Amino acid sequence: MNAKEWAQQVVKPAEIEKYLIGGKDFIDPAAIAEDLAAGVRPDRSRVRDILQKSLEIKILTPAETATLLNVEEPELLEEMREAAFEVKRRVYDNRIVFFAPLYCSNLCVNNCVYCGFRSDNGAERRHVLTMDEIRRETEAVIDEGHKRLIAVYGEHPRSDADYIAESMGQIYATKRTTPSGSGFNSIRRINVNAAPMSIDDLRKLWRAGIGTYQVFQETYHPDRYAELHPAGTIKGNYRWRLYAMHRAIDAGIDDVAIGALFGLYDWRFEVMGLLYHALDLERQFGIGPHTVSFPRMQPALGSFVSENSPYLVRDDAFRRLVTVLRLAIPYSGLIVTARERADLRREIIRYGCTQTDASTKIGIGAYSEKKRQGENADKVQFTLGDERSLDEVVRELAQDGFITSFCTAGYRCGRTGDKIMSLLEKGVEGRFCKLNAVLTFREYLNDYASPATRRIGEELIRRELDEIERTPFFTEKRLLPTFRSYYERIAAGERDLYM
Repeated sequence: MNAKEWAQQVVKPAEIEKYLIGGKDFIDPAAIAEDLAAGVRPDRSRVRDILQKSLEIKILTPAETATLLNVEEPELLEEMREAAFEVKRRVYDNRIVFFAPLYCSNLCVNNCVYCGFRSDNGAERRHVLTMDEIRRETEAVIDEGHKRLIAVYGEHPRSDADYIAESMGQIYATKRTTPSGSGFNSIRRINVNAAPMSIDDLRKLWRAGIGTYQVFQETYHPDRYAELHPAGTIKGNYRWRLYAMHRAIDAGIDDVAIGALFGLYDWRFEVMGLLYHALDLERQFGIGPHTVSFPRMQPALGSFVSENSPYLVRDDAFRRLVTVLRLAIPYSGLIVTARERADLRREIIRYGCTQTDASTKIGIGAYSEKKRQGENADKVQFTLGDERSLDEVVRELAQDGFITSFCTAGYRCGRTGDKIMSLLEKGVEGRFCKLNAVLTFREYLNDYASPATRRIGEELIRRELDEIERTPFFTEKRLLPTFRSYYERIAAGERDLYM
């Protein structure tokens, strides 16, 4: 079967229609426009009431979110930022979870006008990694100190669900002796960023051990979506993409991640779209998105739109949209990536972000070849704003009082999907994650940290241990004896112990 024939049989209309509401999508552009218009010049007391609801870790309504999106007063904006940081602290504490993206293929049957991977971009060099190449890439990622990654795939028959499942098996099977000689390190969780699939194909990924399944809608505005994604391509089908997360949950994948590519349409509309997406997942399944991403469009090889869109998002608007997302969907993790400049990423993390990447390479095969982006420009999807090493970013965060976490315990203990929602809302999951963050940070300091990072990290970990000892929750739940034992065993050389 050639690529064209393959593309024609991907979309399953019955797997769209079952999720519609009276034959309509959960995205209603007219309703979103009305909410945004009604929220103009919001009353201060109204804004403060909404902030209090966010602090109670309750998802906001569209009208409430639209109100926050219309705030212009500097004093209220500062109150929103403070509330966003407090929401993040209550749900996720001071942890920042790290991952690395691993681009496995850049063949694509789609022709999105803003993307370097689009099918008619003759300047792009195409390649699908072999299993041996995936092993070498994974080894290079592990050797940086990473324990989780997000595997990224183009939409093409050569990188279909069977290929993805096989590559996941290779990634999980790859192990490396740590530089300290204390056992081995491996990737403990694979998240997947791939095209929307049928329920049967998604079940293949579930059986292969997928962590979180991530699909970005790109833009939630149907008309703008049609302009950017040519008709006749798989991605040209707005609804097939819009209900990708619904199909994933039906396939058994209970950790899903949504996102929009900011810069394709008005940023306020996209924030509302993400909220509506979260609300519909809750309505139909009782499970909201595990994470929300908000990448800004960056220049892509051979794409005029990527640099000239009328909707490109300025830094001030970016700060505001991240703040509102943290307040609107308070239980979800927020991911800020190396697309952003180092200084802005450092600032944005304070507004409530919970995950980020480092030592990032987005070229096909770039980790094992140890190429920086400038040396691999013809194999990348977009440009990066921050190419610092994991060690550098970990050190900076430790200086700011944030502990790096490589924890994957919740997923392996079954704290996922509907089970984790109430734990997040009550702040309980964050307690367990604090313990596991310290355990995995201890591993990193022993095995991979530079002397400068280790000095700063040791100061931070002492403060964390002291806080854990003084927190009544850990005493009441009788968690301290096990935690102390695990910490001592890890410090002595054992690995991968978790609560």
